[in-house]
Amino acid sequence: MSTWLRKIWEGIARPMVLRPKRVQFAALCVRETDDGKEVLLITSRDSGRWIIPKGWPIDGKEGAETALQEAWEEAGVRPERYEREALGQFTYDKILKDGTAQQVQTNVYYVAVKELADQYPEAGERQRSWVSPDIAAERVQEPGLSTLLLSL
Repeated sequence: MSTWLRKIWEGIARPMVLRPKRVQFAALCVRETDDGKEVLLITSRDSGRWIIPKGWPIDGKEGAETALQEAWEEAGVRPERYEREALGQFTYDKILKDGTAQQVQTNVYYVAVKELADQYPEAGERQRSWVSPDIAAERVQEPGLSTLLLSL
């Protein structure tokens, strides 16, 4: 490899290729109805696209606990029960403020919902919608999340 190519590889390409993924934790909030399972989707604050509650790690909390915290803050979820082990994961590109993309691995935790609060931290910033897993899979943009939703 030429000196010029080696400098490009070491200075630019290698760090981009080998850069570790960031990790988030998400809550797949589900309720049982007479017509079957429904999934809670919320809108993102920036683009308004349909997502599930998710966020960055919180010091002192495990993945499932972080997912529950995000479900409360973003959607007002009061859980009936939840799973401590991840149901699955998906990867997506988060667009940062500078316009670059950061690959994020999102670990998803199952949350059975008892009820939704009317007042919660991000109440005026997002919409909530209960839909079937099939409709949820159509609404979200992440193929890996769609696959998880269809597996319910």
